[in-house]
Amino acid sequence: MRSILLLLLSAVPIALPAQQPAFSLPAAPPVAAKSYLLLDLNSRQALAAQLPQQRVEPASLTKLMTAYLTFAALRQRRISLDQAVPVSERAWRAQGSRMFIEPRKPVTVNELIYGMIVQSGNDACIALAEAVAGSEEAFVELMNREAQRLGLKNTQFANSTGLSHPQHYSTAQDLAELAAAVIRDFPDYYPLYSRKEYRYNNITQYNRNRLLWTDPSVDGMKTGYTENAGYCLITSAARGERRLVSVVLGAASETARAVESQKLLNYGFQSYDGVRLYPGKQAVATLPVYKGSANGVKAGFISDFHVTMPRGTGDKLKATVESMQPLLAPLTVGQTIGTMTIMLDGKPYRQVPVVALEDVPVAGILGRGWDTLRLLFR
Repeated sequence: MRSILLLLLSAVPIALPAQQPAFSLPAAPPVAAKSYLLLDLNSRQALAAQLPQQRVEPASLTKLMTAYLTFAALRQRRISLDQAVPVSERAWRAQGSRMFIEPRKPVTVNELIYGMIVQSGNDACIALAEAVAGSEEAFVELMNREAQRLGLKNTQFANSTGLSHPQHYSTAQDLAELAAAVIRDFPDYYPLYSRKEYRYNNITQYNRNRLLWTDPSVDGMKTGYTENAGYCLITSAARGERRLVSVVLGAASETARAVESQKLLNYGFQSYDGVRLYPGKQAVATLPVYKGSANGVKAGFISDFHVTMPRGTGDKLKATVESMQPLLAPLTVGQTIGTMTIMLDGKPYRQVPVVALEDVPVAGILGRGWDTLRLLFR
């Protein structure tokens, strides 16, 4: 049996990307792209998607992972911003977009980061890969290991740049998660993605993300193009306390990828509201516990819990919390102990796990014995 606690919530719904609610959501605009996804970062809800798990070439969107590992190496002090990096012939001769580093001209990690992010330099990526891991091949191993750790189930890298390769692929869903990880894990470096231009070796190059010039809420992230991938763009925008990430893959032109990304962002901000439903570590229920030093445990969310709902539907929200019964001690903080089901207008909208907010050790022998009898007669 399950113990059910009914909660009435006054302002917010939730949608699980893997489920289709039984009611009508705001109609998303048509998007001219091979695949796309719009993600609300606070609630982790997908607001619109088409073929989000279809494998595609990620082109220069690959550089988000190259940047992620570079930022991690900086945090771990394995490299430093002012460190001089030798330019190998392999980096110097890189194909595609370049920042124009040269073998006998000193370049720092900091300069290479700007060259990678703003100028999308393939030469910068290879030089950074060699600085972090010793070789691009070793760096690619780190990329794939990190992809697994981040839960990117349909992603595999073969290089640090995004050049076409049969074993180099990702999906709109995985790329949205990767972009979210960069924003979440490296907030000090994320502002680099709003830089509109960068000059190196007497050559000024401009960021190819056109929305940085046309939408003041857009502050990142990355463009990509190969003949096979088409024109791709990951865009991040913040309006108020909400941040959305759009992934558009396989558009027909530079203009098209910007226009289609803008459509998605406007749809997400105008058709949905985002609310912090519960602050982190606040109990939303107390669930019964057997064989523990306490008869109940506080349940909730470790971090702030946000929901995104169709605009104007907050008064139609209800939620239930079901505990995993029988709930037996010992329990530890962060352990999943139940499920919150959120209903919108009487229909399922989202299910999320709730966790223990406190430890509950095992009871003594008498307490365990008494609860064993109680369980027999449940």
